[in-house]
Amino acid sequence: MLIIAGLGNPGAKYAGNRHNIGFMAVDAIQRLPGFAPWSKKFKAEISEGELAGEKVLLMKPQTFMNLSGEAVGEAMRFYKLEPANIVAIYDELDLAPAKARIKTGGGHGGHNGVKSLDAHCGREYRRLRLGIGHPGNKALVENYVLGDFAKVDRDWLDLLLGAIADNAAMLVKAEDSQFMNRLALAVGGKTEDDPAKPAKGDKPQKAGTGAGQSHIRAARNFNQPKALPTTGPMADMLSKMFGKKED
Repeated sequence: MLIIAGLGNPGAKYAGNRHNIGFMAVDAIQRLPGFAPWSKKFKAEISEGELAGEKVLLMKPQTFMNLSGEAVGEAMRFYKLEPANIVAIYDELDLAPAKARIKTGGGHGGHNGVKSLDAHCGREYRRLRLGIGHPGNKALVENYVLGDFAKVDRDWLDLLLGAIADNAAMLVKAEDSQFMNRLALAVGGKTEDDPAKPAKGDKPQKAGTGAGQSHIRAARNFNQPKALPTTGPMADMLSKMFGKKED
């Protein structure tokens, strides 16, 4: 059995927040055929289903973000599971919008929901981090994560959430590299198998400076050859160097 827990805050007030992208991801998986309607148990909304022949429990803790581990830990102990049987999905400030990373264990990076999971479940669970970008100033972080996604974000957000649901069976089978490739292809990014991909440990990127399709367009524009000058001293010099010789 696998628990897939999306992290977020309950209630309509927070539903569209960047901090709630984990809830959005498990909502997308829950819409797959075979998953039960949401019900309440373990201080969470839960939905049971099956993927890749394995029982899956989707969870949206209703304890608010900072106490997420209470709900997930309760379910883990009830089913006598280990941290390795948990996948947590949550927002990551230090990844550019539309980027995703998955790993087992690691630090909390200042994320209070992850701190709570670490305290109640141990640290060796799988973490699917979904990039939301950084506002560029630490003082703006709280309002930023508790703010709704902008309209322009829907271009990449819908693609990313759809790819998570479409390839959730890979997540269950721990085919993490293939899963990451599918997500990257869905939003038009580089895959894990792409030799031209950035090195591990992407630097934090400000929101709005390279999200979704906009960063692809920016890269294309950057790579376009610049037009040569047609007038002025530089043009005269180029003409002498490369112009057609007189007979």
